[in-house]
Amino acid sequence: MSDDHGYHHGPHEWSHGAPHNSWAPIIISIGSGVFLFFFAKAFTMNEGMNGYIYDSAPLPLAIAGLAIIFAGLISWWKQDFSFDGSYEPQATHGSAPFSNVDIRKVGMWVFLMSEMMIFSSLFSTYIRYRTSIVSCYSLEGTVVEPGTACWLPASYFIAKGGEHANSTLGFMPDALVPGAINTFALIISSYTIVMALKTAKRTDLEHAERSIKVRNYLGATFCLATLFLVMKMIEWFIGFHIGPFEAPSLLSDQFTIHNDAYTYNYGHGAEAGAMTVDIRMAASAFYLTTGTHGVHVFAGIVGLGYMVVKAHKGGYGPGNAVSIEYFGLYWHFVDLAWVAVFPAFYLY
Repeated sequence: MSDDHGYHHGPHEWSHGAPHNSWAPIIISIGSGVFLFFFAKAFTMNEGMNGYIYDSAPLPLAIAGLAIIFAGLISWWKQDFSFDGSYEPQATHGSAPFSNVDIRKVGMWVFLMSEMMIFSSLFSTYIRYRTSIVSCYSLEGTVVEPGTACWLPASYFIAKGGEHANSTLGFMPDALVPGAINTFALIISSYTIVMALKTAKRTDLEHAERSIKVRNYLGATFCLATLFLVMKMIEWFIGFHIGPFEAPSLLSDQFTIHNDAYTYNYGHGAEAGAMTVDIRMAASAFYLTTGTHGVHVFAGIVGLGYMVVKAHKGGYGPGNAVSIEYFGLYWHFVDLAWVAVFPAFYLY
């Protein structure tokens, strides 16, 4: 069956490239579910909620889940690699509000709506506990039982520098530098992905020149996304000492999800004091939210890696530039999510 433009609309017509009615996304979803379920079973908290119980039995099934994900990605990429834009299925007539809208765009918006629910749940949980658990700051100068649960936000260790308030630049502590770099990296990466789309649509460039430019913009986005995760690992696990800049990692600062006996030192001179508090809830909210965002960045890196290869092979042009647009929708969402995460968890 074909339309007025001669495009084939049979569900298995491949003569014009991938029809994008692939089973690969479902395979990837199944693999993700298998991996997350069995990985969680391998690492569980003990009854005291202050340490892990490790069970190696579920790990083979978790690895099998990763293999399923990888197989789904390979299948999807093989199908998409030949796509030149001459076949772009659309939502059927009358399927409001998506009538005559490209199927992939519909799918991306539905996916992003589900992502909104995930991050809305994380933020609502954060707000719920942030407002209901007493702040450690408000307990300063009072007598509290050791192990009392209170909210000591990540901003204490980052924006305020914790007990290591080194401030080379003067206007912000060194501990905030990785987060600031990440913010600028994601903002710039949104620009580079837009430039990749704009360049792919240009008809005034030769195919080879256009392909090189698109590849370079996508490669820049890939590098900026990778920088984001590298800085995140430095912030969480490694810390840094580069020239005058120095800050410990959150791990070495003991901001962990099972620290129920953190020694919180406050004040100076005669007003100085200390108390032993439980900061597990604040740490859990921070790592769960920022970690979920980091997983989305990693997923973007995987997709960008494929897109860079396809662009290098000359796979993007005016006919299928929308493929970059649809990824760009996802990437802008990741950027906007960070714009909300950064002030809520790093500054407040």
